[in-house]
Amino acid sequence: MHRICPLCLVLASLGTAAAQSPADEDFHVYRDPPRLLLTPQRLRLIQRERERQSVRWEQFEAVMSGAAPLAEPGFAWALYYRASGQAAAARQAIEWALGDTASDLRQLALVFDWCGPALAPAQADRLAQKIQRAVAAPGNDVRSESARVLAAIALADRLPDQGNAILSEVVQKWWRRQIVPQLASGRSVIPREQRYALFEMLHALRDNVKIDLRELAPAYFKDLAVAHLTGHYPAPLSASESSGPASEFLVPVYLHDGDPAPADAAMSRAAGLAMVAYDTNALDSQLLQGWLMRDRFMMRGALGAAYEFLWANPYQPGLNYDQVPLVFHSVTGEVFARTSWDEDATWIGYFDGRLQLFQNGRLQTLRAGASVKPVQVGTATIASAPARDSAKFQVENETLFILGLTPRSEYAVEVDDQELEFLDTDAGGTLQVTGLGGGGAGVRIRLRGPAMGDVAKSAIK
Repeated sequence: MHRICPLCLVLASLGTAAAQSPADEDFHVYRDPPRLLLTPQRLRLIQRERERQSVRWEQFEAVMSGAAPLAEPGFAWALYYRASGQAAAARQAIEWALGDTASDLRQLALVFDWCGPALAPAQADRLAQKIQRAVAAPGNDVRSESARVLAAIALADRLPDQGNAILSEVVQKWWRRQIVPQLASGRSVIPREQRYALFEMLHALRDNVKIDLRELAPAYFKDLAVAHLTGHYPAPLSASESSGPASEFLVPVYLHDGDPAPADAAMSRAAGLAMVAYDTNALDSQLLQGWLMRDRFMMRGALGAAYEFLWANPYQPGLNYDQVPLVFHSVTGEVFARTSWDEDATWIGYFDGRLQLFQNGRLQTLRAGASVKPVQVGTATIASAPARDSAKFQVENETLFILGLTPRSEYAVEVDDQELEFLDTDAGGTLQVTGLGGGGAGVRIRLRGPAMGDVAKSAIK
């Protein structure tokens, strides 16, 4: 097996970034509003959904006409205005944005961009000043940098450089110099709960300055749709987001104590919908679309209904998601595996250095270093090692995944009746052993140390 130097990947990414980000790269925004998320095609789609009185429009309208407080009033009222044309909806969004307590930069930008025709000059000036004060502060994560991008694009006509300074700072300095090298090295630097914010930024940049942030991190984005899909537990959750009717949610993986949060599940679904909209023709997007477009999981609450209406496209073809492999192994070292696509399947997940087992409707998060009995998934065996330095397994399948080993390390691997070989674990500490034949074989591994030398002269004892 050829070994790939992580440092070489980082240097290559940096070199590519430098080659593709000259000092004169143009980040000026000249597109007419609305610029944020509502492309002409998407705007026509949501307006037609209102005309057709589609299920998603009726659900969104029910939330907006109800008495329950909205989770994101600026976003929701501004979207309702763009879909319906009702001036009263724009007034609600503008009143919220100009209020003393409204500080969410992302929502302020969306109100300014989407409700522009309804803003009086004095209101536009006040809101623009409010956004400019907030956008000046540097971001510290995906969510805050995404909000700055949206704000700079919304305010481009009022900025002396049409947004160039802020957008170039985010793209060239933050994304290319900080995030891309970490993604290239296999680090899980983008929290899964911030994937939705990532895709809002992706959409906004591509729509307005023709820049696709995925280009310098192809390995990460190549499998992201499937990583997102498989990183959910088999059994759904029936709950209410905060107020309103109960919904069924597909629950994303989590490590916090207690029950899953419906709001996290709603935003995970929103992230999946935004992924599909970004690359509708990709095979993985069509698999994700097939998984998402089940009406029982439609979001109906005060938070999710707006995202469902904005992003879901029931006219977009989707593929049957049971074509997704039962075992998924990402470039960041995550492993998600299940015995089937049924809701009562046994599921095992390894992510963020922790091991989880979902079985018989119960989720178990194991302490660091703990091991579980090997799980047979299709033609693979998923196992964890009780110790990081050595272990033995009896495997009946063709492939063995060993979780929880020392990350980025070389292991000597001996398989019955095969030559000794050396394999590397990934950034998450996962070792993949292939070519076992499926007829039953003993597998022994040991962390390679200086005493073993460059060439092993004896079998592992």
